[in-house]
Amino acid sequence: MTEDNDLLLRQFFAETAPQQIEDNGFTEQVMRRLPMRVNWFTHLWTAFCILVALVLFTLFHGWELLFVQLEVFLRTMPTEPLLGRLFMAAAALFGLFLVGVGELISSEIARK
Repeated sequence: MTEDNDLLLRQFFAETAPQQIEDNGFTEQVMRRLPMRVNWFTHLWTAFCILVALVLFTLFHGWELLFVQLEVFLRTMPTEPLLGRLFMAAAALFGLFLVGVGELISSEIARK
């Protein structure tokens, strides 16, 4: 019964699958002619957000909070189970991976 349903679903989605319409490069030409003000505004907004973050970090003595967190982490690390340490390391690596993927996507979009 489920094989019949799967077959029917595959046939239905095969018939309604999105089709590629050839436009002979028209879309790329239109995208190249769009004004680049958005790119300029994006850079300005990013610089503004970084500046605000640095000001708030300085105002609220963020370095002290980082040192306290680092000290707590180093003092409690030997008492934590191995699985907890591995989980934290995996979470940190996953975060770095996401940042790297975001930067890669951003650079690919900027190239076009």
